[in-house]
Amino acid sequence: MSRKQVTSVVLIAAILLVSFFLARPLIAHPDAAKRAEALPQINNMGPDKYWVCPMHPEITQDHPGVCPICGMKLVESGTAEMHAHGIRVDSAIEQRLGVRLARSRQETVAQPIETYGNVVVAENQAFSVQPKYEGWIKKLYVHAVGEEVRAGQVLYDFYSPDLVARQRTYLSSIERRKQLLETIQTTPDTENDYVMEMAMDAANDRAKLHQEEGVSVESIRTIEEKKQASDVVQIVAARSGVVSQVNVREGSYVMPSNPLLVLADVSRVWVEIALYPDQAGQVKRGDSVVIRDANGQETHARLSFINPLSNNNKVIARAVLDNANRHYRPGTFVDVTILTRPHQALVVPRSAVLYTGRGNVVMLSRGEGHFLPVAVTTGVESGDRVEILDGLQEGAEVVVNGQFLLDSAASLSAASERMHGH
Repeated sequence: MSRKQVTSVVLIAAILLVSFFLARPLIAHPDAAKRAEALPQINNMGPDKYWVCPMHPEITQDHPGVCPICGMKLVESGTAEMHAHGIRVDSAIEQRLGVRLARSRQETVAQPIETYGNVVVAENQAFSVQPKYEGWIKKLYVHAVGEEVRAGQVLYDFYSPDLVARQRTYLSSIERRKQLLETIQTTPDTENDYVMEMAMDAANDRAKLHQEEGVSVESIRTIEEKKQASDVVQIVAARSGVVSQVNVREGSYVMPSNPLLVLADVSRVWVEIALYPDQAGQVKRGDSVVIRDANGQETHARLSFINPLSNNNKVIARAVLDNANRHYRPGTFVDVTILTRPHQALVVPRSAVLYTGRGNVVMLSRGEGHFLPVAVTTGVESGDRVEILDGLQEGAEVVVNGQFLLDSAASLSAASERMHGH
C-alpha cells in the first residue's frame, strides 16, 4: 500500500471518529427539548403506548426496541396522558410501575461524621492483684493473657512468714474465745449475749482473713481443723475478670508493692474514636454514636468524653458500651458514625429524590393519578432520610418507587410542548 493510500485511510478513520463523538453528546443531552430533536421518533409517539429505557429514561419511543446508548431492551410503560405541568396515569399503570407514595414529615436529623474506633478495656474496670505480705510464689495457676478468672478462683500458692504469723494470731483469738465461753458464770440471758458477740467477732476475723488477705476458704477451714498455721496458703481472686497482664512467675519473691496480675472486667468497654481536629470541633459530649462491627451489627451509644489534647493530629473521643454478652473484644476496630448537630427538619425517603444534571427533583402526587416533577433543595442525608430545605411542604405525598419513569414521561411532555410551540 502506497503512502498516499495510507494517508487516505487515516483521514477517513479520523472523520468517522470525530463524527461519532460529535453525535453522542446530542443523543444523551440533558435538555429535554434537545433530546426531542435528537430523537425524531418521539414526535411519532402514539397516544396509547410508549417504551422507555430503564437506564436512560430520556430514550423514549412509540414501539419496542433497544436503547441507542446502552443497548438495553426498552420497557413498555403503558398509556399516559401528557400535560404541560406533569403527567396523569391510570391506576393500572401505577400498579404496573410499582408506584409507592410517602409523605414528607418533620423528623430529627443530624450531620453524620464517618470515622473508626478501637475497642479497649475501660481503665476504671481494670484492677491489680497484689500480695498483702512479702513472700514467695510457690505455684501459679494463671499463666497467660486472655484467661478468664472468676471471683473466688485460686490464683497462686503463697508462702510468707508474715502471713504465717497472721494465721497464728487468728488461731489464738479463736482459742481465747473458747476459753472465755467456758469460764462465763452469768445468767442465761447475759451468757447468750456474750456468745452472740463472740460468734460475730469470730466471723469478722474469718472474713478479714479471706477478703483482706485473700486466703481461700479451703485454707482457712484447714487451719481451723488442724489448729495450726499453714506454711503455704492459697490466694484467690477478689473479683472476676480477664487477665490483661502477668507480671510474675513461679518461685518469684514478691512484695506488697508488686502487681502480680492485672484483671480487666470486659462487661463494659470503651470505644476510642479517632477524629481529625476539624471534626472534633463539630462534636460534643452527648452526641449520638452508631458503632458497627465487622459483621455489620450496630450498637447505639453516646459520646462521654472528648480529649482536649491531640496526638499525631488526631483527637480521641470516647463512647462507653455495655458488653455483657462479650460481643466486642478489646483490641478490635469498629466503624463509627457520629450524629452531630441534631435538628428538626422536613424529610422524605432518600429513594424519593432524583439526582439529575438539572438539579434534584421529586415526583409530587397531586391525586387521581396526576404527578408533577418538583425541584427541591436538599440538605443533610441521615440514614435513609433526606432533609428538604426548599420545594415541599409538610404532608406532601411524593413517589418513592418508579418515579424515574414518571419523570421521563413528564420531561417528554415538556419537550413536546416546546416543539409544538415552535
